Amino acid sequence: MLKNRQVKSRLKTLERQFQACLEGNDEEAARKASAEFISALDRAAKSSIIHRNKASRKKSACAKQLSSGNANATVAKAKTQESPKEEVQETAEEVQETAEEEVAEEPQVAEES
Repeated sequence: MLKNRQVKSRLKTLERQFQACLEGNDEEAARKASAEFISALDRAAKSSIIHRNKASRKKSACAKQLSSGNANATVAKAKTQESPKEEVQETAEEVQETAEEEVAEEPQVAEES
């Protein structure tokens, strides 16, 4: 029991160190912290201290954050971009405006009686 608690505590510490390296924009240190964190996750999953899917999830999130550079930069970038729903709505509005202009430009055919 005590050993499990020590391992879990160590995992949390390693994860915090990794996040600190990302926030500090120190890519080399982040890579080293990532490798150490992933190794510890694998060892903990191997001995069933944590579930293997949890280890896989944490490793995936770690790799994703490392590849994007900085988690905060990713959030800021996502906030500045328009959502796909807004883009679709704008495109639909443009198409409707174009269609209305084309209808207005069509010559009116006089009805013959």
